[in-house]
Amino acid sequence: MDIGPYLPFWGELTQAQRDTLSQAVTERFFPQGTLISGGSEDCTGLILPLEGQLRAYLLTDEGKELTLYRLFPGELCLFSASCAMRDIQFDVMVEARQDTRALLLPAPVYRSLMESSVPVSNFTNQLMAGRFSDVMWLMDQILSKKLDSRLAAFLVEEGRLAGTETLSLTHDQIARHLGSAREVVTRMLKYFQSEGLVQLGRGGVRLLDRRGLERLAGDSLREK
Repeated sequence: MDIGPYLPFWGELTQAQRDTLSQAVTERFFPQGTLISGGSEDCTGLILPLEGQLRAYLLTDEGKELTLYRLFPGELCLFSASCAMRDIQFDVMVEARQDTRALLLPAPVYRSLMESSVPVSNFTNQLMAGRFSDVMWLMDQILSKKLDSRLAAFLVEEGRLAGTETLSLTHDQIARHLGSAREVVTRMLKYFQSEGLVQLGRGGVRLLDRRGLERLAGDSLREK
C-alpha cells in the first residue's frame, strides 16, 4: 500500500523503514459508533482516517463524556496508540463518529520508528504538542466560559462541518460532546429556541440565526 502521501516524514525515511511501514499498515473500516480505542489499556495503534470522521474524548469519573477534538481525513490519531507515547498518562477514548475508512499502523512498529528516526520523532512531538494545545484550550473553555457560549459555539461549528443548518443531533449527543448533563442542555436549547436562535425537532436542531449564535459564542468559537 502506498502510504507515502499521508506521512509528512516519508521522504526522510530509509528504504528499509519505508518497507517496514508499508508491510505493517492495514486498511480498516469502522462503522459509525464503533469504539476504536478504549484508553491506555487498549493500544489499538495509530489511525489515519481516509474517509469519515473520528472523535477523541475523555470519560469522567461521573461517566460523562467530554469531546477533546475530532479527526478528519489525513489527520493522524496518536492517542489510539498511547502505549507508544510514554508521556500520555490519561485515558483517551476514540470512536468513529461517522462510517470511517482508515489506515491502521501497529503501535510497536511506530514506536520503533520514532526511536530510530529523528524526523519521525520530531513530527510526533509537534503533533502531540498541537493536540495538547487543543486540550488546554478546551479546559480553559470549561473553567472560564459559560455553557451557553460553549453550546452556541458547538452548534455553529457543527453547522460549518456539516454544511447545513439542520443538525441531526440529539440533546444527549450534544451533552456528551460538552461534558454536561442532558437536562441542562435541553433547558439551554429551549432558551435558545425562545430567543429565535434555533428550532428544536425530533432528533435534531435547526439553526435559525447563525450570526446570533456566533455573537453569543464569542471567543468560545474556534477560528474558521
